Amino acid sequence: MFRTSLRNVLAHKARLLMTVLAVLLGVAFVSGTLVFTDTLGKAYADQSAKDYKGVAVAVSTEDQHRLTAHDLDTIRDAPGVATVTGRVSGFAGVAGPDGKLIGTGWSNKGANFAPDSHGRDPSYAFRHGNGPRDARHIALDARSAAAGGYHVGDRVRVATDGPVRTYTLSGVFTTHDGAVQAGGSLVLFDTAQAQHLYLPGGRAGRFMDATVTASPGASDTAVLAAVKRLLPHGATADTGSALAGQDARTAAQSLSSLNKILLAFAGIALFVGVFLISNTFTMLVAQRSRELALLRAIGASRRQVRRSVIVEAALVGLAASVAGFVLGLGLAVGLRSVMGSFGARVPAGPLVVGGDAVAAALGVGVLVTLLAAWLPSRRAAKIPPVAAMSSAHAPAGTRSLVVRNCIGAALAAVGAAGIAGGASVGGDSGRMLIAGGAFLLLIGVIVLIPLLSRPAVALVRPLLRAVFGTPGNLASRNAVRNPRRTGATASALAIGLTLVTGLTVLGVTLGSAVDRMTTDSVRGDYMVSMASGSTLAPSVASELAKVPGVTAVSPQQAVDLRVGGHYHSASAVTPGAVERVLTMDTVDGSLRTLAKGEVAVARKTAASNGWHVGDRLRVTYDDDRKGTLTIGATYEDNQFLSPLVVSTAVVAPHEKEPYIPQVWVKTAGGASAAHEKALVHALGDSPAFTFQDRQDIRQSYGGFVNTALALLYALLAMALIIAVLGVVNTLAMSVFERRREIGMLRAIGLDRARVKRMIRVEAVVISMFGAVLGVVLGTFLAWAIGRTIRGELPGYELVLPWGRIALFLVLSALVGVLASLWPARSAARLDVLGAVKTE
Repeated sequence: MFRTSLRNVLAHKARLLMTVLAVLLGVAFVSGTLVFTDTLGKAYADQSAKDYKGVAVAVSTEDQHRLTAHDLDTIRDAPGVATVTGRVSGFAGVAGPDGKLIGTGWSNKGANFAPDSHGRDPSYAFRHGNGPRDARHIALDARSAAAGGYHVGDRVRVATDGPVRTYTLSGVFTTHDGAVQAGGSLVLFDTAQAQHLYLPGGRAGRFMDATVTASPGASDTAVLAAVKRLLPHGATADTGSALAGQDARTAAQSLSSLNKILLAFAGIALFVGVFLISNTFTMLVAQRSRELALLRAIGASRRQVRRSVIVEAALVGLAASVAGFVLGLGLAVGLRSVMGSFGARVPAGPLVVGGDAVAAALGVGVLVTLLAAWLPSRRAAKIPPVAAMSSAHAPAGTRSLVVRNCIGAALAAVGAAGIAGGASVGGDSGRMLIAGGAFLLLIGVIVLIPLLSRPAVALVRPLLRAVFGTPGNLASRNAVRNPRRTGATASALAIGLTLVTGLTVLGVTLGSAVDRMTTDSVRGDYMVSMASGSTLAPSVASELAKVPGVTAVSPQQAVDLRVGGHYHSASAVTPGAVERVLTMDTVDGSLRTLAKGEVAVARKTAASNGWHVGDRLRVTYDDDRKGTLTIGATYEDNQFLSPLVVSTAVVAPHEKEPYIPQVWVKTAGGASAAHEKALVHALGDSPAFTFQDRQDIRQSYGGFVNTALALLYALLAMALIIAVLGVVNTLAMSVFERRREIGMLRAIGLDRARVKRMIRVEAVVISMFGAVLGVVLGTFLAWAIGRTIRGELPGYELVLPWGRIALFLVLSALVGVLASLWPARSAARLDVLGAVKTE
């Protein structure tokens, strides 16, 4: 029987091609994901090891407790210590020739150059020049120097948290620093200059961190024990290897989330592939019923027949899995390149092919193929020899679908109820209910699709007959001749279109809500912030207010207030200006009370706490001093404002170092290039500042939705490709199965053109049936999920993107046409006499 199975696979290799492709693509997705994440994990682990190469112990401190030169000398005298190097670092933005920031804002940093007795800092390898030797010079990493076109001796403008300074470039170096690898820049300053820039008050002789190297023969753990005994209060230490391992574990945890997301979409692709595989083996079993009956007649048992089909599936799955694994290696390399194209710099490293990736590829491919072939193998084993010998193809009757339809209806009803219930509950609990309901609903609809196909196709049959004539009429009848086959083919497309439509409707709705939020919530023309994400200096608002054409300026200072034992976030603003730059629609009271030292409360916060205008709140500030604030107004919630709003004058006595993430600016006549240039100039043409107009703000929020949607489309592409292969496979095998019928049609006058048209229309009918189901289910799921988040996103209203939905339907019809090209051509080229004689 094994030899028989092997011969059958070789004999039907053309008909098994689509099955091989479906398994191959799914396995490639799985293996590519595993190899990709393993490769990234190893690259980041190696990067962490390079960061701490030669470091026996690393010492770090808190803001209030810095290391002194005396502390370093004390550590240097500890047993086993070879060298101690003090480090100081912070944000440093390098301006390019166009004045714009080089590198990604948050990862641009500056540090001190700490030369040894030979004038070299072992952390950096200089390509040109040398390290800075005084406050007038800097060194720059090679990537940033190349991006800015800078060479040794050039003048370079650098911004830290203070004003922009111009330095002379003394050297260009390479480094394994993680910030540079993440797409940022690294500027090296003379140690005294770095201390002046990054330590409060420019405390000379102080350091934020220190690295310790060990003497020959000394172990890192012994050095760590010796160093720990000498550390000042507030300082901590660990071995370099431990810190490298910790960084590697952090990277692995981050990659774990990416791994799960990619594997989830790989699972979707394989799930869609199950329908194609099952359909293929079902049709092969039907076409080989005489052969199987003959095996039964000469003594093969049901178990042997079933096992022969399973062995065929295992052979197909194994061959496809091996090919898929090879393709997955190429996919892993491609994913790495794609990350680079999105601006993510991935550390260099070899491709890592672990045993788990190999085992998963082979195991998943073979297992999925076996599961998909299980039902066809059972049907093959049940073929009675005498009945099979009298009929080559015995299509399933509608009576056999009764149990299936009852089960499908029950699953669909429970699933729909779960989705509706989740939509009414809302929140995380509601979304969990929707997820469970969606699974049951999809399974139920998949089970019901054979039943649904008959009325759906009957509904469009008059139109097909009127438009395409006899070919259209024949195509509609062929589409429902075998409901199971049509259902399995349409199911693959329905699943893909359900996900695509659901994501599209949800994404467009979220994008529209975000757009309305920025449009309705922001009245100012510019939002000014630090490129590094750090705080703005209090003087920024006053400098911007002096710019000609500026009509209103308000900082948005982040504050925490404790009211009744509970923390509430607050925004400290400029009274009289804040309502001109941000929308604050008054519900009760007056915003003028902000200037009197009173507090304004967002409507939802006031309602949830039972607060009203005139109430007095006992508050505790960040410095633990207490006070009383009177509620002077309530206003409609604004996503750009905290629930509590006070004047900056109220919190100024309690905030020694205010945290101001944004300053909002209103200009006469709205945003313009001239206004932006004037604002940039007012802050010293510093690349450290980011200026965003309303369109930029919309893009920063809504752009994420569009990018996420594009990535999800790309991840779903594999499932959709497999669904298309399913249509091709069904039509091709259907043509083979119906050779005699097609020959008879040709014999009685149906020419080649109309035969092709019949196959094409049949393909379009099946594709559109699956597409319409997918669009309806996807829209229903998007509506339900939207109901659970509308309370968290003001202005949320379901938006149906009719243009995109129409495009999906048109593309589905086009898929049907393209999928039918090869089967239609094969059908049209059949030899009439040979086909009529086919048994």
